[in-house]
Amino acid sequence: MRIVTLTWFVICASVASFVNAQDPVTNDSDLQIDTDFGDNVLEYEFPAFEVGIAEYPDGPTGVTVLHFENPASVAVDIRGGSPGFLGNYGIVNAISLAGGSLLGLEAASGVAGGIFEEREYSTNWLDIPLVSAGVIFDFRQRDDSIYPDKRLGRAAYDNITTNQFPMGARGAGISATVGKLVDFEAGESAGQGAAFQDEDGVKIFACVILNAVGVIYDRQGNVVLGEMEAESRVRSNLDTKLERLIGSGRGTQYHDRPTGNTTLTVVVTNQTIWGFNLVQQARQVHSSMARAIQPFHTPTDGDVLWMVSTSEAEMTDLSLTDFGIMASEVVWDAVLEAQP
Repeated sequence: MRIVTLTWFVICASVASFVNAQDPVTNDSDLQIDTDFGDNVLEYEFPAFEVGIAEYPDGPTGVTVLHFENPASVAVDIRGGSPGFLGNYGIVNAISLAGGSLLGLEAASGVAGGIFEEREYSTNWLDIPLVSAGVIFDFRQRDDSIYPDKRLGRAAYDNITTNQFPMGARGAGISATVGKLVDFEAGESAGQGAAFQDEDGVKIFACVILNAVGVIYDRQGNVVLGEMEAESRVRSNLDTKLERLIGSGRGTQYHDRPTGNTTLTVVVTNQTIWGFNLVQQARQVHSSMARAIQPFHTPTDGDVLWMVSTSEAEMTDLSLTDFGIMASEVVWDAVLEAQP
């Protein structure tokens, strides 16, 4: 108990120190809320879940919510050294993805409140809302301490719609950046991306909130986002840049690496997958993302992937391994779409 108490004290002291040093603008009940999806929207055919976003433009910061019409099976794979997460229930009614670091977990309570109201405030065991949540650290891009709170989470839930996902610098990804391993100033704005595939009735949807310390690679091995040289405006090959820095004796010591990074990923399929098989699919797909994001799962990343099955169909000729390969490609597409 003494260790837990001391740790909590240190965290609170650190937050207080940040607030006092910055004297930032923080949450207020009069903050403007924006729930518009914008023009860059992925459209698909998968009505088993709904999506909503809400943003505080004064941050800017935001939340992205996925709500499932029926309770869905879920496995969660958490990697990296700095995750911010709650709600590993095995079944889920909604997933809240938000900025604001650990403070942004509050948005999940707003989502839960919306579901609670729709269920006429029933406290029966099976009516309690199961909301899982993950967060990214998006404070470094701005000079305020505004975070996605309960009010913003509720606004996102109240504006959910089917078969549409807003792309780019929207929702939880509005202040996301990537490619900051060597130098934060070489990072580039990212955002949230999504992709969808329907192959003979096997539906796979993936969305990504991209705030990685690593750079983004396409399938040809080219860096397409992150580590932008300030003068030349050319993106560096990460290996070459590290070799140059290490050769100069500067390297990237742990304390010099930009902190506050995370990639949040949700994969949803209509295929019935249970238990360990669902867990293994989460592992396989999460591991595959290292092809697109390098490095991935670092000590300063808090990567979380939710693998969700709505259990509406049964795979026939497709093996679980083959399904994982398909899902991995859809996720890579979603990563490549996570640009402003």
